[in-house]
Amino acid sequence: MRVGAGYSAETYDKFALRVVLICSMAGVFMQALDSTIANVALPYMQGSLSASRDQVTWVLTSYIVAAAIMTAPVGWLASRFGKKNVAVVSLAGFTIASMLCGAAQSLTEIVIFRLLQGMFGAALSPLSQAIMLDLYPPSKRGSIMAIWGMGVMLGPILGPTLGGYLTDMYSWRWVFYVNVPFGIAAVTGIALFFKDSARDETMRFDWFGFSLLALGLGALQLMLDRGTSKSWFDSGEIIIEAVLAGLCLYLFLVQMITAKEPFIPRALFLDRNLVSSLLLMFITGAILVASSALLPPYLQDLGGYSVFDSGLLMVPRGFGTMIAMMFAGRMALRIEPRLLIGGGIVLLIWSMWEMSGWLPSINTWDLIIVTFIQGIGMGFVFVPMNLIAFASLDQRLRTDGTAILSLMRNVGSAIGISTTTYVLTSTMQISHADLAAHVTPFNRALGVNAQSLFWNPQLPFGLAQIDGVIQQNAAAIAYSNDFLFMFFISIPAIFVVMFMRKVDLSPDMAAEVVE
Repeated sequence: MRVGAGYSAETYDKFALRVVLICSMAGVFMQALDSTIANVALPYMQGSLSASRDQVTWVLTSYIVAAAIMTAPVGWLASRFGKKNVAVVSLAGFTIASMLCGAAQSLTEIVIFRLLQGMFGAALSPLSQAIMLDLYPPSKRGSIMAIWGMGVMLGPILGPTLGGYLTDMYSWRWVFYVNVPFGIAAVTGIALFFKDSARDETMRFDWFGFSLLALGLGALQLMLDRGTSKSWFDSGEIIIEAVLAGLCLYLFLVQMITAKEPFIPRALFLDRNLVSSLLLMFITGAILVASSALLPPYLQDLGGYSVFDSGLLMVPRGFGTMIAMMFAGRMALRIEPRLLIGGGIVLLIWSMWEMSGWLPSINTWDLIIVTFIQGIGMGFVFVPMNLIAFASLDQRLRTDGTAILSLMRNVGSAIGISTTTYVLTSTMQISHADLAAHVTPFNRALGVNAQSLFWNPQLPFGLAQIDGVIQQNAAAIAYSNDFLFMFFISIPAIFVVMFMRKVDLSPDMAAEVVE
């Protein structure tokens, strides 16, 4: 039995339409913001909650993993219970979980509350995108997707800036409390003004497939997070997690292919543009969040910037993204969108190459210019990619498509953070050992003039001084290699664009696909 009616912009007056747009965008922005807002506050949380550096990173990864797992069934939930009900519950749960995170008194509590925050927040982005695609015709989707994309992209970019300000001026708890008033307003607006979508109460959920996906993603994230501290496959725990992740994800694919009604429809993967967008979203999600997580500690630990100043230096990337998105949506309706995506990827690749050559003494203006251009590249990739992804997709699969696209972004983000953290840690250890090998009594540079007073490795004071210098240089090399690593993983994105079909997004062509 199908309940509810279809809806479009014509069924709303202008005020109600704007309220729905603003409230759904508020949910997207909060969800995206919370993927990185806690980054700069981690050292403060570590001391307040009496946690180690490895333990406190669970504040980030628990949120991302929960969001990744719970994104997959959003399409089924919206079809079964209606978009309005799912949106209200998700917004209310996210707001309450944010409040609980701010009030947490132990590491265990904040990790549990962050898991809840990620679970409820998972539906906000795909639901909002599906609502925008349903409400607006193809001729207006370019500008609407640009607005929607700003929330998704600016959230992770501005998260460290806002987090740094709130932590510096108030307390780390305010990085979570800041969601509460906006969450209350969003719940109220959606509940009062959003007209519910059609729903099918006869639908059954594929619990077996969902359980396999959840176990696979959870085990994969545990393996990536704990691999560095457990010496990877020298540890029985890591081997078990790797086997469990591989087996569950394989069985999930088998279940999706063979089940009568899998919770992720197989028809999604018959659309070449959607599949290409999924791969592109995975890569850009990894680069976006991983670079957002790396830059604040780089600027604070090596550049000597304060928490607030390092947050401010993240703003130019956000401005670049915002400016690009303002034009990318309209340009995609007049210019071949694949050219815009390709140009954006080239800018991303160039920016990562430039960052791989950074030194701690880098000029502030050079840093601002590079990150600003990187933001422009992200904007020119994201908006046309979302337009192409849904240009030829059946409207009935739209919510499932937005959910799987968000899933790939979350999985890419989780894997990107874990992989770059491993590259950073291992490279730092290797570089420290290589540099320390030159600190011997036979190195005359350490035994003459002022160096013999401050850097003499045979004296405890000198040994501590020279170890600090070695550690700083090893960190600089490690960050450089990490940015170089992201440069290399950005390159395959060019080939993904080549796989996309040409799509005419001009208003009079109604998104015609050119074979």
